[in-house]
Amino acid sequence: MGITVQNITGSTAMVIWPKMASCVDSFYSVMYHPNWNSMLSSYSRKSFQKEERVPTTQSSFVVENLAPLTTYIVCVTCQSANPSSDQCRVFNTLEQDPASASNTKKDLALGIWLTSSVLLLIIAAILLYGCLHLLCRRRRERLQGQNGTSEQDHGMAWTKSVACTSEELGRQSQLMQDTEEKHPGGIQLATIIENPSVCKEPVMTKVRNECQRQDSALL
Repeated sequence: MGITVQNITGSTAMVIWPKMASCVDSFYSVMYHPNWNSMLSSYSRKSFQKEERVPTTQSSFVVENLAPLTTYIVCVTCQSANPSSDQCRVFNTLEQDPASASNTKKDLALGIWLTSSVLLLIIAAILLYGCLHLLCRRRRERLQGQNGTSEQDHGMAWTKSVACTSEELGRQSQLMQDTEEKHPGGIQLATIIENPSVCKEPVMTKVRNECQRQDSALL
């Protein structure tokens, strides 16, 4: 069949074959396997590790991701046919070229950097969430403390108001008792002093009339 392998490197090789007039299928099968030995003498399709499908309009294919310094067997057949010996070639890959090794190292470094960046972002997100949660909890505790203080101040103010009211009532009661002792007939005057709102007339007029009645009684 005249299959040839060209441009062999440590990881790639170009396979070239003549067009098959007898192949009426829609694509060619390019099969290859590393570490070829006599166990592949039957050339069964199941014995090959890799298989690529190439349109029948092409007559070449670049095999990639090969291992350096390795013996490979490659076969090209029609879509579903098993390969024969004249449809296969054996070739050896070269040492890994410096450019490929450099690219591999770059890819490895890039992968490590991406992984580290993702881990750092995850750690930063966890720390940020923890800080925000702690701040919210402290703010909530501060607001609760302020509300408790306000309620306590309100209670103290109400207690003081009650105490002042009681003291004022006691003072008025004492004043009324003193007025009764000094003026037996002055109950109405004490009542007027204690609750002036019940009077429809001015307070001074009431006091003047009461004094006049007491003077007339004495005369």
